[in-house]
Order: sequence, then structure tokens, then C-alpha cells
Amino acid sequence: MTRETLLAEILRLPPTERIELLGDAWDSMAATPEGVPFPEWHGEELERRLADRNPNFVPWWVVRERLQG
Repeated sequence: MTRETLLAEILRLPPTERIELLGDAWDSMAATPEGVPFPEWHGEELERRLADRNPNFVPWWVVRERLQG
């Protein structure tokens, strides 16, 4: 099955089933994170942020309140 054929089959599913399928795919990747490639700059950015002694962040509750208006 080609990627295009697979995508066409997935897009025929109802939205709730597509979301469930995405969750299953994510879970399978999360089970073996060492097998998931990522750009080198992601690691560099993570190291930079972890080294920051005074991080500038917004707590989740503040973000949630902003989004909820």
C-alpha cells in the first residue's frame, strides 16, 4: 500500500476514529523515543533552555485563562 493510498483510507474514517488513530500512532512512537529522529537544533534549543537560570515562561493556568477569554 502506498502512502497516498493509506492516507486516502485514513481520510475516509470519521473524525473521532482519525483522532484515535493519531493517538495510537503517537503512543507507538512514545514507547520507543530513541527511534524517533529530530533535528539537531531541537537538542541545542533544549540544552539552551535548560541552562537558562532565569527562564521566561507563562504558567499553564495563565495560558488557559487567556485562551478561554
